[in-house]
Parts: sequence; C-alpha cells; structure tokens
Amino acid sequence: VQLQASGGGLVQPGGSLRLSCTASRNILNINAMGWYRQAPGKQRELVTTITSGGSTKYADSVKGRFTISRDNAKNTVYLQMNSLKPEDAAVYYCNAYYLLANYWGQGTQVTVSS
Repeated sequence: VQLQASGGGLVQPGGSLRLSCTASRNILNINAMGWYRQAPGKQRELVTTITSGGSTKYADSVKGRFTISRDNAKNTVYLQMNSLKPEDAAVYYCNAYYLLANYWGQGTQVTVSS
C-alpha cells in the first residue's frame, strides 16, 4: 500500500487545516487507516484512526477538535483539524494497517505559530 499525504502548512493558533491521505488501493479493503504525529524530540503518537467499518478512535488531546473521515470513491482519508494549538505542531504521518502490516506515508509538516 502506498500512501500520499498532503495538506500540511503553517497556521495560527485557533486556525484550521485539513490533511489528505490517498491510498494506492481500495481503502475498503484496508483494515484501518489513521494519522500519527511526531514532534521534535518526541515519540510518534497516535492521533486518530478509522476502520473499514467506520469506527473511529481519537487521542484525548484532539477529541472534539479533530475529525477523521474518508471518501471511499477517492481512496482518501481526511483529517480535519480545528482549534489548532501550538502543541499540535508536528510531522503528521498517514498510516494504513493492512494484512497484519503497517504502511506509512511520507509525512506532512504542521506548524502552529503566530
């Protein structure tokens, strides 16, 4: 599975961004897709996931602010990020869990700064 992520950038605190992740295969056949992030000096952490059945999970730190969704026709998963905080700044990685293996996109930088 190849994943192409996009949508990162610079945003002011309180602003919004939408990340996209397009997979090279039908996402309905992928067990779960999601987003992780890694800030400088920190470990990569789970942000959110969505299963092929549509179940979602969010890190406590983003609940109520971030929303994961998908467009099956486009094989794309989205991460809508609202009310961004400086602590949300990180490289965001798209992830796919398929046939007991993890696949990663190239990462997209999100910077939250005034």
